[in-house]
Amino acid sequence: MLIGPARSLFMDEISNGLDSSTAFQIVNFLGQLVHILGGTAVISLLQPSPETYDLFDDVMLLSEGHVVYQGPKENVIEFFESLGFRCPQRKAIVDFLLELKIKSITGQGMVNLISTSLWR
Repeated sequence: MLIGPARSLFMDEISNGLDSSTAFQIVNFLGQLVHILGGTAVISLLQPSPETYDLFDDVMLLSEGHVVYQGPKENVIEFFESLGFRCPQRKAIVDFLLELKIKSITGQGMVNLISTSLWR
């Protein structure tokens, strides 16, 4: 809900139950809105399509309640490659990121690996 001169939007899982086309249209509209108003939108999505992912400027990847990446979407592949995770050719970046998240849930310990790599 917008009341008054709000410049920040915080939205949690706004695409649940929607098809990818509708989710794309909503995120695209919100992106245009915040750019016109000079604001910021923080949006959590569980499984964005590659087209929806491309609409974002920055991304944050959480695993087991920990931030494992936060920053420009253009740098996310370089970051994970520096830790030994390679995105296969022809795989969408968002699909690669979702697979990393799934591996951490199955006990691969991505949070511990990244924490160890970053704090040596």
